[in-house]
Amino acid sequence: MTTAPTRRDRRISPVFLGIAAVMAVSGWAVWTEFSASTGLAVFLFVTSAWVVSLCLHEYAHARTALHGGDISVGARGYLTLNPLKYTHPLLSIVLPVLFVVMGGIGLPGGAVYIERGRVRGRWRHSLISAAGPLTNVLFALVCTAPFWLNATDGVPDPFLYALGFLALLQVTAAMLNFLPVPGLDGYGVIEPWLSYTVRRQVEPLAPFGLLLVFALLWIPEVGGVFFDAVDAVLRGLGVDDWRTGLEYYRFWDGDPDPARVSP
Repeated sequence: MTTAPTRRDRRISPVFLGIAAVMAVSGWAVWTEFSASTGLAVFLFVTSAWVVSLCLHEYAHARTALHGGDISVGARGYLTLNPLKYTHPLLSIVLPVLFVVMGGIGLPGGAVYIERGRVRGRWRHSLISAAGPLTNVLFALVCTAPFWLNATDGVPDPFLYALGFLALLQVTAAMLNFLPVPGLDGYGVIEPWLSYTVRRQVEPLAPFGLLLVFALLWIPEVGGVFFDAVDAVLRGLGVDDWRTGLEYYRFWDGDPDPARVSP
């Protein structure tokens, strides 16, 4: 019999604390330019911050499900922010990080298992699905705060570029996750409001939803519209240049020339 989460079930995992510590130390190294390679420091900072955001994304799903009636999330370890407790750590952490390294896009992670039968009410089901990408939206707002608050004076350029690139990852993750495609959170938001017949017909497509999205993004016209929308959102948040952040991040290609990238 599943019981309500105990204090141990809610204790923050040392694994998550270690990742957060890497984010803090590498962020300090980028700010102070302490590292011999600024690009390496940016890589560690952005990667660890991206993993932290993935953990918070899944935690938001689990915490909202807990308040919605699914007390099983505690026993599964989802409230500890430990990424090793996820249903598919490969899909939730490894693949999203790999996609960032390869191409600089925020891949939606997945998944914590929610016992939907314990949750009552369509609005609660929708909120559980929306909680994850809304966390990415909040993370993007935090990353871009220096830009839209006009508070960039005194902030080192490499740190601003790193924040801009990190913001790109959050925006792309949120936009992809909110697509109403089976298997993504956006579909989970609308699913409770669909008829039983429609849900049964769409259910077999869920494992292939993300693959379908990426196949569509490979079409130049579709991908162009998507990334134009991403750029528009980032410009609205004050970020005009995330590509230099990507150049720093890919330090194996060589750090960018400061004289070339400085505003």
